[in-house]
This record gives sequence, C-alpha cells and structure tokens, in this order.
Amino acid sequence: MPDATSMPQFDMRFRSSLIRSVARPLASRRLVHVSAIRRSTDPIPTPEGAGASAGASAKVTSIVDKVAELTLLETSQLVEALKAKFNITEAVQVVSGAGASSGGAAAAEAPVEEKPVEKTEFKVKLEKIDAAQKAKVIREIKNLIPDMNLVAAKKFVESAPKVIKDSVPKDEAEKIKKALEAVGATIVLE
Repeated sequence: MPDATSMPQFDMRFRSSLIRSVARPLASRRLVHVSAIRRSTDPIPTPEGAGASAGASAKVTSIVDKVAELTLLETSQLVEALKAKFNITEAVQVVSGAGASSGGAAAAEAPVEEKPVEKTEFKVKLEKIDAAQKAKVIREIKNLIPDMNLVAAKKFVESAPKVIKDSVPKDEAEKIKKALEAVGATIVLE
C-alpha cells in the first residue's frame, strides 16, 4: 500500500492523465489546445489584433470574448448545441487546390458517381461449337492449351461448356475469343 507522501503525487498523475485522455480527442477537433486544458478555468489567450476579431463587429467580438472565457466542458457543450441547432454532421468533404477556389461549391453539391471497377482478369469459357467446324475448334484448342494432345483436345471440346483458361488478362482473353469464334466456337468471357 502506498504511503501518505506518495498519494498527492499519484492523485496528480491520475488527474493529469484523465485530462489528457479527454483533451486529446477534443483538441483534435480544434476546439482547444491541449495546453489550455491544464488551465481550464483560465481563458485562452488570444493575440491582439489578429484573426477574425481585427475586422469584426462589436457584437461578434463580445461573443468571441464570452466563448474564450468558457471551460473545456462548456466549450464542448456549446459545440454540440451549435451542431444540433444548425444540423451539422461530422462528414467533411475535402476539396483540393484549384477546386477549392473555383469549383468547390459545385463539387460539394454534385454527388460523386462511383465508376464500376473494370475487370482485369477473365475466364475464357467455351460454351458450344458449330458441329461442322468441330475439327478446326479442336486444333485451335490444342494450340491454345500447352501439353494437350489431339485426343485430349477432342474430349475437351466435346465436353463443352468448359473453361479454357482462367485468370487471363483482358487483351489476351479478347485475342483467344476472336481466334476461337473465327473457327466456329461460341466463347464467353466471365
């Protein structure tokens, strides 16, 4: 059990870690700086003549001064009340560089259309063959599939529908399809 002399130090460390655990998430929202948490009863110092107060009306300046006197908890409650009052959500749309100055408002209004992801690999599938062109299709299959003899190619063609090649790049799949359709086969790319 800790002795009486270490208790205040423990209490201070606990208080300090509690303040940091609350302050970091709030500070990341740019409500207050973490160093201002330790002096939560003190107003946050602001530079004279800087920021919005330099050209602001007396009404705005008085509101800013009142907000600066708030504690962290009160500031958090104010932010939540303003979000509820003006129906503000946490969603933030990031607009980069030139879009921010010229088309920022148009980009915020227009819904982003997601383009479907184009397939890069295909299955080349033999669906059916023209009976009159069967011999030509068998020869073409034999040429396309390595290590396949004429008998295996004949069994392969007769057992259609069957996958000829799997995970083939688009350009190669198109080439295979064109070659087999030229000799009388019906090919499907999946």
